[in-house]
Parts: sequence; C-alpha cells; structure tokens
Amino acid sequence: MIDLDTPRMFDLSGRVAIVTGAGSGIGQCIALGFAQMGADVACLDRRTDGGVQATLDMIAATGRRAIGLAADVTDPEAMNRAVAETESQLGPLSIALNAAGIANANPAEEMGVDQYQTLMDINLKGVFLSCQAEARAMIRNGGGSIINIASMSGVIVNRGLMQAHYNASKAGVIHMSKSLAMEWVDRNIRVNSISPGYTATPMNTRPEMVHQTREFESQTPMQRMASVQEMVGPAVFLASQASSYCTGVDLLVDGGFCCW
Repeated sequence: MIDLDTPRMFDLSGRVAIVTGAGSGIGQCIALGFAQMGADVACLDRRTDGGVQATLDMIAATGRRAIGLAADVTDPEAMNRAVAETESQLGPLSIALNAAGIANANPAEEMGVDQYQTLMDINLKGVFLSCQAEARAMIRNGGGSIINIASMSGVIVNRGLMQAHYNASKAGVIHMSKSLAMEWVDRNIRVNSISPGYTATPMNTRPEMVHQTREFESQTPMQRMASVQEMVGPAVFLASQASSYCTGVDLLVDGGFCCW
C-alpha cells in the first residue's frame, strides 16, 4: 500500500513566508498564491506607491495574515530587521521568495559604472543579503525553503537586448542559489531558483513596449509571454513538501524558449 496524500504535499497551512518585491508583478502574485495555499505572508518592498497595500488587501481576502515591510534589500541590517519583524508578528519563518530586482539596458561600451553597480547591488547582492537573513532564521527554526527569482537571461543571451549586466546578475543568482543549497543542505534548508522567460509584468506591458512585446512572443516557441500567474505554481511547488527532494535546482519557466 502506497501512503500518498498528494493534495497535502502542496499545502502551506501553518507556515510563514516572506516575499521580497511583493508590491508588484511576480512577487505580488506569488505572495497571494502562498496565502491561498495557507501560508501567512510578510510582504516586503521598497515601493511607496501603494503596491504592498494592494497585496495585503488581496491576502486579507483569503483569510490569511499578512504584514507589510518597507526595506531595501541591499541593506543587511534592514533585511535582518525585516526577518525579525516577520517572526515577531507571524511566527517562525520557513519559506522565502526573493523577487526584488530591476532591469534596464544599455550598450556595454556606453554603460556607466553607476548603472552597472546599481543593478548588480539590487539583483545579486540584494538576493544574497536576503538569503543570508532568511537562512539565519531558518537555521534556528530547523529548516525551510528559499526560492530566488532569476531569469532565462541567466542561461541564454536575449536577442536584441543589450543588457550584459542584467544577464550576468541573473546567472549569478542561479549559481549562487546552487552554492547556498550545498552550504545549507545539512541544515535542512533547500535553496532553488525559478528562471522565468518573457513575462507580462507591468514593466513589459507598458504601451511603449508593444513592438518589443511582439518580438518576445514571436521568439518564444509557445508564441506568447507568460502571465505572472504562471509563476505561482512553480513557486508553490518549490516552497512545499511536493519538492522535498529538490535543492540546487534552477526551474526554467520559459515557454520552451531555451530549447531553441
């Protein structure tokens, strides 16, 4: 007799999650998805335009608890305080989803040091500092799951986009996730990454992006961009017991893009 309860494998009831970049796009949608699967969620962002409050309102409608946290992921003390506040208000942390990041482009020979460094600080240093603060709590709590949002741009070079710094930052997130997975494997902490393909985030659906969006769609085997909702299932999988034997994995969610 096989002892199998598949629905419970994906259940996050009784668990506490923190989501960085929770004020919009992929982070916002995954924060809501975690709540719908039973988790209480700390929603962290540096946004001040009401994005986090919108996330909190949607989570409240699910009946789960949520708190908003304003913090800069490049500040180690701010991240330590954010994790401490999460545990003070919601309980022991066992799930983390790090989605805070930026994207921009410029020809490499014209790129200023400030543009390069700002992106690297948020996309790579910020993910490291987030993982560090989260893992310190999870070590005390006996384990957990950390998921970092990378990009297929960390695996391939996007045609027509001059973003060497962005691509390098996301490749760094992928390999750093694997490295941290091995450092913490004996602490019962799993670390994985999700690499989305072209996704219809607010940044990619601005009116001035319409021609570029059509190019993204035509280059993708599925002939469309992903919706932000399509990142929720992979995140729930990696956060839950359904992926209990997965660590150091980079999960490509790219509509087949990297097959070509």
